[in-house]
Amino acid sequence: MTDGDRLTLLGLYLAEPVYDALAETLYEDAGVVDLETYFDPAEPELPADDPGGVVTDALLASVTGEFAALYERADFEAVEAVPSDGFVLTHLAARPGRVADARELFEAAATIRRTDLRTVHTALVAAQLDVEPVR
Repeated sequence: MTDGDRLTLLGLYLAEPVYDALAETLYEDAGVVDLETYFDPAEPELPADDPGGVVTDALLASVTGEFAALYERADFEAVEAVPSDGFVLTHLAARPGRVADARELFEAAATIRRTDLRTVHTALVAAQLDVEPVR
């Protein structure tokens, strides 16, 4: 498969409220019933027309495309209070170039903020989904 006809996986750590909002979005937009098992990390590539992958690719496109605005809106401080066991590892699918861009932006944000990737993943995805990152 070429980059144009495949999606690859990106692992993100999300606080439970953000994970729940993402799962709800995938259910509503793609009919994904169980986000926890939908993207199998043992199968790191998917066809580009996978329904859940199409939705998560669009989500990551928005995150990377609106990164500066999301960074400004993100509530990093609230997420930093989440205990380390309060995050869920989830996988999203996106075009390989988009995955690379997202990784680079997340890592840069973690370096700038001097925080971990869990905090950055959660804060930015929460800002994108317009949900509170913590309960």
